[in-house]
Amino acid sequence: MIGLSETEVTRRRGPWRNLEAVELATLDWVDWFNHRRLLEPLGNISPAEAEINFFALDGQAAMAA
Repeated sequence: MIGLSETEVTRRRGPWRNLEAVELATLDWVDWFNHRRLLEPLGNISPAEAEINFFALDGQAAMAA
């Protein structure tokens, strides 16, 4: 993950004025990576949505047992 974020954020969006700018850009990228990026193997949903669905189904299975 660190290498991916370095390539996607730090190198492509630079040069940076200060550390705060790098931190904010990194937070924005992490938000996109987890909440807005759609993954075809998951049915074109975001990783966050897939996680919600997984735990919802896991909770239903535990209740049935």
